[in-house]
Amino acid sequence: MRYSAFRIFKEGLTGNKGWKPVWRDPEPKAEYDIVIIGGGGHGLATAYYLAKEFGHRNVAVLEKGWLGSGNIGRNTTIIRSNYLLPGNEPFYEMSMKLWENLEQDTNYNSMVSQRSILNLFHTDGQRDAFVRRANAMFLAGADAELADAAALRRELPFLDFDNARFPIKGGLFQRRGGTARHDAVAWGYARGADSRGVDIIQNCEVTGFDIQNGKCLGVETNRGAIKAKKVAVCVAGSSSRVMAAAGMRLPIESHVLQAFVTEGLKPVLPGVITFG
Repeated sequence: MRYSAFRIFKEGLTGNKGWKPVWRDPEPKAEYDIVIIGGGGHGLATAYYLAKEFGHRNVAVLEKGWLGSGNIGRNTTIIRSNYLLPGNEPFYEMSMKLWENLEQDTNYNSMVSQRSILNLFHTDGQRDAFVRRANAMFLAGADAELADAAALRRELPFLDFDNARFPIKGGLFQRRGGTARHDAVAWGYARGADSRGVDIIQNCEVTGFDIQNGKCLGVETNRGAIKAKKVAVCVAGSSSRVMAAAGMRLPIESHVLQAFVTEGLKPVLPGVITFG
């Protein structure tokens, strides 16, 4: 089922009786070609592109909670490719191009808004660093725009340019940058993966791994054992804990991050904008 303005109009006239669940709720099979642990943005995107680009259909995504219940369950994420190092700038620029076509590709409203990203600088040293970053962006084919204080005053007069501690001397724009709704990104990928045959299994926590002779043959879950030819782990902050169950000690550690994020919502009353 494809979403469209016509479909919304039709359903409105017929009592909204034609909408279907966004994805199935299958029981886990005994074996898959690929099992992906983690039903967040990374896990679902992996499943989606495996199915769409490489034709892998016998794939399962295992999520210990519900889709959108983990780190992905935030209202806003920043999309950008304003990086410096040659190892990451081309990577994020490719990612930026995926963002620009994501909603058309998945036929799902992920609230992608290219409202631009601006990084301010307050010292001459920061300015020089941003010049280097802008040049790295240009070399990778990304857009970058260095603005001095006068240009920013014309465009953003509400900023406190003369703050005694952090005077604003300029900034680096990426006009193509912006925001997207984090959990809706996961839902869009889930819908696209499901429509291509991927099983998305919620409330299915991985509790261990079936490892024999140094090879992973599957996973143990609270819903039974699942065999797999390949296992991918996409569990963000839980990576160290999950991989410890496989006997692997990762050279990383997770730290709790709490952030206050706001998101502009559509008006609920004429002339009124609400914020969440």
